[in-house]
Amino acid sequence: MNSSIVSSLEKSLSVLKLKISTEEVASYMIETDFSDKQMQAVSDVFAEFARRKEEASVNFLLKCSRLAMKNPKTFENFDFSELSGKGVEKLRSITTLAPIYAHRNLAFIGPAGTGKTHLAMAFGYECCRKMMKTYFVKMTELNDMFTEARKYSRENRVISSLVKPSCLIIDEVGYCNFDTENTRLFFDMIDRRYNKEGSYNIIFTSNKQPKYWKQCFAEEETLKCAMDRIFDDVMIFNFSGSSHRGQNREAFNLTTRKVKTVSDSLQEIE
Repeated sequence: MNSSIVSSLEKSLSVLKLKISTEEVASYMIETDFSDKQMQAVSDVFAEFARRKEEASVNFLLKCSRLAMKNPKTFENFDFSELSGKGVEKLRSITTLAPIYAHRNLAFIGPAGTGKTHLAMAFGYECCRKMMKTYFVKMTELNDMFTEARKYSRENRVISSLVKPSCLIIDEVGYCNFDTENTRLFFDMIDRRYNKEGSYNIIFTSNKQPKYWKQCFAEEETLKCAMDRIFDDVMIFNFSGSSHRGQNREAFNLTTRKVKTVSDSLQEIE
């Protein structure tokens, strides 16, 4: 049997998770005297079913990720040519998803409109394409999740849900204040992800440098422990420059035609 057909079958059967081995399929086709054309047809059928399953899985992961779906932020529609500096090539390298395989966190720091959230979402989008679970949450939402969890004694359930994703994206760090209990829950989440096995990382975006993050948390010692784990192995990208937003903005000056008022009409009569 053609080696390319065997390779294709192995991949398809793996994706479909069928309780049948490549050897069994190959043996059956040989025993029943399948022609090369028939073998290729069988391989193509399995490949199509595998493609459909992968597509459905990716769509499900994207739906659960809370990433923008209507106009998705991807590496393909991010304009790297707008950036300059020594770190541009290093930034381009994250498109391979090397940081998540190497268990390295990412931090995008800089003013609004410089592409931080776009890059974070693009990384998460690519993770979903590679069948890795991703979850996007704004820092204000995370704070609300912790507060709500405490109200109903669901802290462990919420923390576990935040530990599970391979890629966790926390957007806009520094836009809200965590009280003491929520700071401790934040540390618990960071600590459990720090000890997590497999391919994983956390992505942070903020317009504040990390040294100022402590202003948003109530318990400095607990935050310090969390920060030690966050920045133990991290790639930090500092952005500067003007906002990219509004570049397609158009402004028009309009004048309305003067309409005769009641007073104008009375003056004409007089």
